[in-house]
Amino acid sequence: MSRKRLPHLAAVLQALLVTFLWSTSFVLIKVGLKDIPPFTFAGLRYTLATLCLLPFAFRPANREAVRDLSTHDWRRLIVLGLLFYTVTQGTAFFGLNYLPSATVSMLLNFTAIVVAMLGALWLAERPTGLQWIGVFVNVAGVIVYFHAEPFPTDQIVGLIVVGVGVLANAGSSILGRRINREDDIPPLVVTAVSMGVGAVVLLVTGLLTESFPRLDPIHWAIIGWLAAVNTAVAFTLWNHTLRVLPAVESSIINNTMLVQVACLSWLFLGEALYWWQVVGMVLAGVGTLIVQLRHQGRREAAGERS
Repeated sequence: MSRKRLPHLAAVLQALLVTFLWSTSFVLIKVGLKDIPPFTFAGLRYTLATLCLLPFAFRPANREAVRDLSTHDWRRLIVLGLLFYTVTQGTAFFGLNYLPSATVSMLLNFTAIVVAMLGALWLAERPTGLQWIGVFVNVAGVIVYFHAEPFPTDQIVGLIVVGVGVLANAGSSILGRRINREDDIPPLVVTAVSMGVGAVVLLVTGLLTESFPRLDPIHWAIIGWLAAVNTAVAFTLWNHTLRVLPAVESSIINNTMLVQVACLSWLFLGEALYWWQVVGMVLAGVGTLIVQLRHQGRREAAGERS
């Protein structure tokens, strides 16, 4: 059954609000990681966020949608939860424990390149010359960003772990777009079910591998805000925007987080950027945009509905 969609401008503004909330998450997570182990922190955030969504998920229309989920739907939502929450968010928290916020944001930006390449591979479409230029520009930006100084051992570990998260994020991006564009499952149900699965696995992983910390009121305030606002509300709003915005617009808006995270980290965490890192971020963002613009153009030419 088709549901009412947002006007285009409202969807753009809503998506920008979500990216700002997600950008502030980098700062809040860095503060919380001083005292809370990464997997436990991530598990608490997403478990509490799932609990925030449950009252809305049990509304009659959503209960009916859950009952109507097929085995295939459940399988896809479970995989989405494991990819997007357990692996992507778990590795991001782990990486932020070792790397500057802007560096993690920079690495996650590479997701769009991986998405374009995987999408082209799975659809048997050879990348165009313009797409390859975009890939090279993006890779050049990454090289410029990281070229100057050797990384300490702990940062190398962080880079590898976040790299795994980038692959998982790319897979979840493709799967999430497919699920949301089909317009069969309400966004709240998509969010609540997939998040609930990923959150439980994250929390169990944290409890089994990390010592549970002593949480002060400030810790609970950070976890509560991240869960209720930056997760439960933000992810649901983002799923709504995916029903309206073409992939390229979502990618462009999502890429503004590169600048937002860098500015917020400088203002609140004192993580200043060198000039070559700024140049690298700009190149990486431009390369990603080139790939996604051309990628979307081909999709639209093929008559794909947005």
